Amino acid sequence: MLTLADDIEVLARFGRALADPIRCRILLALREAPAHPSDLADALDISRTRLSNHLACLRDCGLVVAVPVGRRTRYELADERLGHALDALRTTVLAVEADRTCPTAEEQGCC
Repeated sequence: MLTLADDIEVLARFGRALADPIRCRILLALREAPAHPSDLADALDISRTRLSNHLACLRDCGLVVAVPVGRRTRYELADERLGHALDALRTTVLAVEADRTCPTAEEQGCC
């Protein structure tokens, strides 16, 4: 049974999904058009196993849905508004301190 998530849960799920660069790339690819896993794996140059794990996370977060097409499965964004949200996030200007406070930012790839 599907339930509707509250505002905080929606933001947390979206944040979890965007926390990984591969998942971001998947979402941006699906923003352009629905795709089959094999095509996504080839386009993103990642293994199908790795892609499958990330798609499972995105499904669990409620951001993508699997649509049966004959014997294959196609993935697409769960809601067309997600594409608009991704566009808004991509074009948002972040105010980032020039002197990073995280001493291991370079090694960790954060901040």
